[in-house]
Formats: sequence, structure tokens, C-alpha cells
Amino acid sequence: MTHAPVWNPQRPSAMPSFRYRPAHERVPLPLTERTWPHRRIEHAPLWVPVDLRDGNQALAEPMDPARKRRMFDLFLAMGFKEIEVGYPSASQTDFDFVRHLAEEDLVPDDVTVVVFTAARADLIRRTYESVAGLRRVVVHMYTATAPTWRRVVLGRERDELRELILAAGRDVARGADAMPEGSVRFEFSPEVFNLTEPDYVLEVCDAMSELWDACPDRPVIHNLPATVEIATPNVYADQIEYMDRNLARRDGVILSVHPHNDRGTGVACAELALLAGAQRVEGCLFGNGERTGNVDLVTLALNLHAQGIDPMIDLSDIDGVRRTVEHCNRIRVHERHPYGGDLVYTAFSGTHQDAIGKGLAHHARRAAELGVPVERAPWDVPYLPIDPADVGRDYEAVIRVNSQSGKGGVAYVLQTTHGLDLPRRLRIEFSGAVQRATDRD
Repeated sequence: MTHAPVWNPQRPSAMPSFRYRPAHERVPLPLTERTWPHRRIEHAPLWVPVDLRDGNQALAEPMDPARKRRMFDLFLAMGFKEIEVGYPSASQTDFDFVRHLAEEDLVPDDVTVVVFTAARADLIRRTYESVAGLRRVVVHMYTATAPTWRRVVLGRERDELRELILAAGRDVARGADAMPEGSVRFEFSPEVFNLTEPDYVLEVCDAMSELWDACPDRPVIHNLPATVEIATPNVYADQIEYMDRNLARRDGVILSVHPHNDRGTGVACAELALLAGAQRVEGCLFGNGERTGNVDLVTLALNLHAQGIDPMIDLSDIDGVRRTVEHCNRIRVHERHPYGGDLVYTAFSGTHQDAIGKGLAHHARRAAELGVPVERAPWDVPYLPIDPADVGRDYEAVIRVNSQSGKGGVAYVLQTTHGLDLPRRLRIEFSGAVQRATDRD
């Protein structure tokens, strides 16, 4: 029986919640004194879209070559400089697409492609066959390390799995010998990092750093996935800060995160991970991916933009980006999706409409006082965290009239669409007529 206060009438449900263990019982929490709560995000991380691999694997109908190419071209246009392009040892389509990029010389000199492989010698060889001729490559090797995966999936004890990972890491290093010097870097993902004992994942990552000779001129990427979200975002931040503090050769390591969204907190996990020392974020546009998806890079980037931080990728035509993603994934972006949904800058409520209308008028006056165009003036408009024009939206749909709308919304629509500035008493009378008409509809 719960011990609820008298003002809370909720009672126990019929759900078998007792079957599940809390996060602190499943993995030790490594920090007692953390510093991430006192930090601020001051610049964008290195963004790495994984739509062509992780997001593609999650589609009921994976992308065909034309859709893959369209998505890749979108990434280039948006300014991504590191792009995971596939899992070439897992499917012929992925292998052929990587070869297409190489043979048609489609990768700009300042862009690095990432290819994904399991820790198996034959798959690693196949991966290197796919990237022959590419100038800048990250070979990304993964192995699950969490206790349940070790016991149930892999059948390995800690030491046995560590040796398997190191043997595969040596295969990855040997494969680079046949590539032009300096063209290949290495990435390791201890899959299900967030459910792995902190001391074990640190031991394995440090061993990989030594094996691959991590150094500032040729850094190794350690990518730490929240493969299945199981805890509040502060727990993930503690796990990332533990690694940031304790990794050997830290100046030769790029600390990367790959949050999923099983608890609906993937964005928060990524942001807190950045506070905790992460430098690189893998995710998908609009959050596609297995189950509830990978972390949404659009939301993360525009969250930075809304804090006055340049996201370092171009989302000035968010509807164009969305159309491409919807075409390639064959999945619609929800109308309420942050920043990109059709209705996220739209107000129907009368009180909200009144505040927005007054805010936009104040913004225009403030821009005139400062002698700058409205699109360059500081933004401070109620209910709109960013200027919709920043992402290519106009103001026509910001205020829309329905039965919930008031005189302010009706007045705004009349003024902006018909040039009519009604007196206050007439606004009240006319808005009543509009409400009666919408209620009948």
C-alpha cells in the first residue's frame, strides 16, 4: 500500500511493476561528487548523423540506393562533417552504397565517412573492402558489454569478452595498414554502455586506446551508447563524467554518446552528457531509430540555437529537411514534433494569440528603434522560443482561428491578412461572431 498524503487519492494500479529493478540495482552509479550540474554548454559538439545505418536498420522498408543518396546529399548540404554511411558487412545494399560514394568521388575532402562493423574478423575484412579509395574513414567497431548481454547473448565472462574485443581491435588496426597513411581512424562502442559496470567499460576502453595508440593527432573515438534507456538522464550524465575523468590518454580520445529514447528522455540524456564531458553526438534527424528512436539531432541543434549558440549545421529550411527525411524514411514527422512539426509555432488559444500578437508588434518596434532588420533584432516574443523565420517558416500560420480563439487572434488575422485594424469594441463583437460560427462548424 502506498503512503499517499490525504490530498492524493491515487491508489495502486493492477500493473506488475514489481517485476522490474530500478537502475541503481542494475548498474553501480560511479559518482558521489559530480561537476556536470554546474557547467554550461557553450559550443556545439561534433554531430554525426546515423540515419543511413542505425536509422535505416530500424525502418520496416530500408532505404533503396536513391533514397540513401538523397539523404547523404542532405547531410552535406546541412554541413555535417562526419557521417555514418552504413553497415557494409551486413547487407549488399549498404556495401554497394559505400562503394558508390568511393567510386563516384562523392565525399568532399573535409567530410569523414563512418562505417560500422561487429567485432568479427570476416566482417572487418568486408568493411575495409567497402571503403577502398575513400580519403577519410572512421572504422566503427562495436561489441555489447553489459552483464545480461555477456551472459545471455555472447556466453562470455568479463575476461573472455575483453580478449575477444582486443583480438578484433587488432584486426581493425591491421586493416588500416592497406589504406593510405592517416586516412583511417578508429571508433569503439561498448554497446549497452549504460548497463555495463563502470570499472569494466573503463578497462576495455583504456585497452583499446592503448592498442590503437590514441593520441591528439590521431584520436580514438570511444562512443558510449545508452542503447536501451533505463534511468533518468542524470544517471547517464554521471556515467559519462566518470569516463571523462578516468579515461587514460584523455587528450587522445573523442568522447562520444549515442542515446536512444526508450524513456522519452534521449534529448535530455545527450544534453546532460555534453555537460559531463561528451564531445560528439550520434543521432538521427527527427529521432528515427530502433524502438522509440535515436536522439533527435534537429531538436538538439535548435535547442542550442535557442540559447544563442551556433549549432554549426544549417536548419534554415526545416520544412525542406523534413520533406527529405519523410521521403527517405517513409515515416511522417508528427505535427507537434519540436521545431519541425506543422503546428509547433501555431496558437489557437485566445490568451496565447493576444500575447503573441502584442509580442510581434513589440519586436517590430524594437527592431526599428535599434535600426536593424527584424530578422536581426534580439528575439523575445511570448510563447515562441525561436523566431519561426529562422527555420524558414512565415508568420501566416502563427495565429489560427478556431472556437478557442479570442478577440486578439481574430484582430491579428484581420490585420495581417486583410489590413483591417478594428477598434477594440468592434473586435470584441466580431470575435464573438467568429466563435459562434466555429462552434457551429
